[in-house]
Amino acid sequence: MSTAEHEKGAVRETPDRYGAFPRLTPEQLEDLSAHGERRRTAEGEVLYREGEPFREFLVILSGTVETLSDQGGPDERTVAVHGPGRFLGELGLLEGQAAFNTAVVREAGEILAVPVERQRALVGSDPVLGDLILRAYLGRRYLLIGLGAGFRILGSCYSRDTLRLREFAARNRLPHRWVDLERDKEAEALLRRFAIRPEETPVVLWQGERLLRNPSNAELARLIGLPAPAPSAENERCEVMVVGAGPAGLAAAVYGASDGLTTVTVDAVATGGQAATSSRIENYLGFPSGISGGELIERAVLQAHKFGARLMVPAEVSALTPQDDEYIVTFTDGSRTRAGAVVLASGVRYRRLEVPGIDRLEGISVYYAATVHEAGLCRADPVAVVGGGNSAGQAALFLAQHASEVHLLVRGSDLNADMSRYLVDQVEQHPKIEVLLHTEVRGVAGKEKLESLTVEDNASHERRELQTAALFVFIGARPRTEWLGGVLALDERGFVLTGADAGAVADTNRWASLGRDPMLLETTLPGVFAAGDVRSGSVKRVASATGEGAMAIRLVHEHRERKGNLVTAGPEGRRPEAGGPVSSR
Repeated sequence: MSTAEHEKGAVRETPDRYGAFPRLTPEQLEDLSAHGERRRTAEGEVLYREGEPFREFLVILSGTVETLSDQGGPDERTVAVHGPGRFLGELGLLEGQAAFNTAVVREAGEILAVPVERQRALVGSDPVLGDLILRAYLGRRYLLIGLGAGFRILGSCYSRDTLRLREFAARNRLPHRWVDLERDKEAEALLRRFAIRPEETPVVLWQGERLLRNPSNAELARLIGLPAPAPSAENERCEVMVVGAGPAGLAAAVYGASDGLTTVTVDAVATGGQAATSSRIENYLGFPSGISGGELIERAVLQAHKFGARLMVPAEVSALTPQDDEYIVTFTDGSRTRAGAVVLASGVRYRRLEVPGIDRLEGISVYYAATVHEAGLCRADPVAVVGGGNSAGQAALFLAQHASEVHLLVRGSDLNADMSRYLVDQVEQHPKIEVLLHTEVRGVAGKEKLESLTVEDNASHERRELQTAALFVFIGARPRTEWLGGVLALDERGFVLTGADAGAVADTNRWASLGRDPMLLETTLPGVFAAGDVRSGSVKRVASATGEGAMAIRLVHEHRERKGNLVTAGPEGRRPEAGGPVSSR
């Protein structure tokens, strides 16, 4: 909406087509009134500003409020216009991030202001109101991402640091826009405006005045209010340290904190792990119509915050050292924390495709995730997906909503071998998806970005060219356990051994002093557990990872009690009472 339209009073409320702008009922307004205060507003008043933290949850009682992206800047645009009964804000309000837009009063009236901390408590205690607000905020977050709101990343598509910042922003579901130094007409004007030399890029620009030159992920996190770690004192201690914030790690965070344990969860890149990149999870219990990975993870993050878990992103662990029946967890920035127990939930990363010349295209038109960000870069073009598992199937279905055609390249001869039946049916019936069985990529072509693939039928050895603007790779995974080598036992592929497998190779003297063997999810170190995809022998499913994360906390309690789960004879040869510890072996 233009300034001239404002001056003429042409302020129209944005229709609620996607559930992002619901209206509260009179009963909900009455309940909220007990927790806030009524306040008169004046035309032109700024209720909150982009780049600043939210302090209040605001409900419009009368008048009209417009939310703007890049307010006062060259790219100013209207996000939405709200009238009576609607509430303001977006996901950042619940997660402690800065605002990604600005709210300006267009027609004077009255608002209800509820302090943010009180509102976060209400969201957790009132399931109906909480679900309404959360769904609206999730919708608004994805709307902002689609608009390219938020901060700008100015850098070359050939720069590794540019790719790093873009991945961090996309994986953390942060509204932003990439300005390509090589192809974007806007880039030259921005370089001149901020007196930036090309060699100083990438830079992050926000609010027309904040500029970070090639920031680290932690610096970018601090800019937008993510709970990035600060240097910790040597004697800082938590009862449970969870390494990894995917489904298993977040489940451990929720159950640990809800049980009253001081719980810290860290992740090197983002909350959500591989699950957050899934466009739709349809076989997760309790969601018959499916749920996106992003929504599932945001709900888990809010739940962890509700119970008092501390989440830190990005925070990369580099070492685990036993000390006095506890563990010293060391981070790559040199900071250290003591933990009474550790849950390893660092998940896996997708394997890279071994094709000559593909490395120069990674992050430019070859991707290892299929999120809204990647899909927006290849809109209306043909794309290819490599892989035959559920991740590949979900990616193909999601990308078919954006691309003109999707080629699903499967090395095997049967799509049912590794993909769930419900996904196979959807993939095979989709008019935009072409399934190519026993097909492998042999070459890539394109100067600045991918233009075509050379693929081979591994049965007939016949080769053909596929015109495609992007390649998405989902060909199996390897665990994030490089930093654990020599600390605890891993299997031949690098996954963490637990339970009986760990007991078979564990130091018998260390365990003899405890009078027990490693529990079901326990590693060769007492009090160190592994959950989810990182664990050897785990079922690679979101539901399984979530269950193991919850189970790990139950086993932490047993470890803290120094009883374990080994059935032994008690005094005078008596066995434990019914309901006591039982053996897992």
